[in-house]
Amino acid sequence: MNLKVWSEASLNGITKNLRPHHSSVSGKQRKLNKRSWDSDIPFPRVPTSLSVILVGTAAVVCYINSLDGGFVFDDSEAIINNEDLKPETPISNLLYNDFWGTRLTHNASHKSYRPLTVLSFRWNYWLAGGLHPRGFHLMNVALHAIVSMLSLAIFNLLLGGASHRSALLASVLFAVHPIHAEAVAGVVGRADLLCTLFYFLGFIAYCNSLHFDWGIYQAAMLLLSMVFCATAMFCKEQGITVIGLCSVYDVIVNGKQHPIRILRLLQQCFILRKISWPPGHSEQCPMITPSNCDTPVVQNRSWVETNKQKHGWLVLLFVRWRIMASSAPTFQRVDNPASFADSILTRVLSYSYIYALNGWLLLCPEWLCFDWSMGCIPLVESLEPRLLAVGLFWMTFIALLWKSLSIPSGKGQRSLIMCLAALVIPFLPATNVFFRVGFVIAERVLYLPSVGFCLLVIVGLRKLAMFHGSHRAIQIGYTYVVLLLGIRAVCRSAEWRTEAVLFHSGLSVCPLNAKVHYNIAKNAGDAGNRTLAIFEYREALRLHSEYDQAMNNLANILKDEGKLHEAERLLRKAVQLRPDFAAAWMNLGIVLAGLKHHSEAETSYFTALAYRKKYPDCYYNLGNLYLEQQRYGDAYRAWRNATALKPTHVVAWSNLIIMLDSIGQMDRAESIAQEALTILPQEPSLHFNLANALGKTGRFVEAEKHFIEAITLDRKNAVYYTNLGVLYHRWKKYDKAERLYQQALELNPHLQSAKDNMALLQKARNRIANQQ
Repeated sequence: MNLKVWSEASLNGITKNLRPHHSSVSGKQRKLNKRSWDSDIPFPRVPTSLSVILVGTAAVVCYINSLDGGFVFDDSEAIINNEDLKPETPISNLLYNDFWGTRLTHNASHKSYRPLTVLSFRWNYWLAGGLHPRGFHLMNVALHAIVSMLSLAIFNLLLGGASHRSALLASVLFAVHPIHAEAVAGVVGRADLLCTLFYFLGFIAYCNSLHFDWGIYQAAMLLLSMVFCATAMFCKEQGITVIGLCSVYDVIVNGKQHPIRILRLLQQCFILRKISWPPGHSEQCPMITPSNCDTPVVQNRSWVETNKQKHGWLVLLFVRWRIMASSAPTFQRVDNPASFADSILTRVLSYSYIYALNGWLLLCPEWLCFDWSMGCIPLVESLEPRLLAVGLFWMTFIALLWKSLSIPSGKGQRSLIMCLAALVIPFLPATNVFFRVGFVIAERVLYLPSVGFCLLVIVGLRKLAMFHGSHRAIQIGYTYVVLLLGIRAVCRSAEWRTEAVLFHSGLSVCPLNAKVHYNIAKNAGDAGNRTLAIFEYREALRLHSEYDQAMNNLANILKDEGKLHEAERLLRKAVQLRPDFAAAWMNLGIVLAGLKHHSEAETSYFTALAYRKKYPDCYYNLGNLYLEQQRYGDAYRAWRNATALKPTHVVAWSNLIIMLDSIGQMDRAESIAQEALTILPQEPSLHFNLANALGKTGRFVEAEKHFIEAITLDRKNAVYYTNLGVLYHRWKKYDKAERLYQQALELNPHLQSAKDNMALLQKARNRIANQQ
């Protein structure tokens, strides 16, 4: 039977059961239907325990090299700079802040509410005693292995049960797929790993509930399923889509309903609604039962359960919306250019091309990039070759959809529908259809939809084995694909270990992406390679002339090289493009101070503080401006604000001590130093500055103690040895002074202060010798 036969039947002639049509298939087809679905897979049956071991091992082998990696790319904001991970931060902050540590009610918040994921980061931080990346990566690899092993049960359920060989083949593909590198090797991908774990558990719990009659056990399993669904959602927003997959499974696999039958039911409901209710009355469709609808409905509890699940989904959706402060996140055009396009046609074509690229990355994961924004994928605005990819994508998708609708109801047809459901439903939040997202392509978003893709490959492999019978070739081909994907996963995982390698790998995929060049420049600047940093920042600005962050960072380097006027021009343009860019306002203040435009510099600092009230670095630089103007009281207050906002702000503490020492307020200098040392007892510069202040007042013993402590904490600082030598010199312990000067010159032969003091020491000794 085909779709045409069904579509030609009139509604008045619909029979109470469509099975007589199915009986018209050929004898060959009936024979195939009677065979075990899994028996057509040309691979031997593997015991369940061994299957679990094989899948877990494959997952670990492909990504174990990421254990030596550091924190890269988004890890900086989500982990290194996220105060919510620190033990001193109240754990209740996780309930009010987003994934990046920003208050959900803040305008800059991305509304990504993932408290359970942040809680797992916090647990890693506590366990390792700090930000040690190995523990974070170890947990990611372990989670991927667990999810991969759990996928055996998921694939078996999606195939309707008794499909262990197919499930194993699909799970191996899932375990080794390189598209997972970002989710596993990048620590931020923890959100996708945890979400998928609870997504799977929620789906399994729901499927188990279908095996119970109505009662306490089924209610408990349904409740457990909703709990896992909520947990998945609080790990990542994508988790809520498990309810859609459960609903499809309930109707298609458990209820064994053909989609055409459901469509006819909906059509008949629509007609009954038009006929039964006159205008002006309620248009609610009467309950469709075998007594008033010719088309049979699910002869079990599916509709009731689905309805209850729908209510649970609505509650979770409402809770999620309230958490977001009932407002959608705000993104910039560069984050997702297609969503800002004025033309509807441009948006549709560009979205379609992005969908096609996502499909291609699943099929051939060669083009992998850490970031796909900022010109990486130009908008599709006219007739061009990329439309061929769009056409091919939609033709393939429609063909698969048509195939799932046109073939008779059976395990093969249900498996195809579940493949498409597992592929499409988790991907829906990333489609820009329901709301704007803050990315163009995010590879970690494909972690969960890849379940449907891997299953689709195995369904196709089974179909190939059924009708072509070259089992040896299929076995070799599958093994070759798994090895190829595994090698690619190992290589890609290695690229995620360091930012330098990761950022340069993006150039071959997205050379037009200004953000790729920006990140290369930032990494080079941090490594001290200013030449490369300047070149890449300029390239980023060439590709995206309004890239304010690139302007800010380039201006910082130019400022350090003394090119203050060019730095000023860049910073003024940056704050013109983004008036609330606090960092750029602060840096403009530094440049203006360097140009001796003190009044304008002060105004810039105050503007930065107006946009970011808790900005210790800005207070620190404002204090430096006041010190230069000899406004010591204002400088003191500015630096105290910096230390109040950030008690570990070492340079602010040091400047306070040095300034008070230099203006003769020795007691206050000592008091500030002692206060700072209670917070930072292992900071050598604080011991050094306190020792200098004590030495000036003649308290040589105490000064000696702090100088020695500073040298113990930092044995390679020649200045520390020189100043301790000066203390001994004043103390008239000339032998010790000479030894300290010599040690300082060994560390830094060009240190002029040590040379001068050594010469003074020799004169003093000669003078003493002449007197004798």
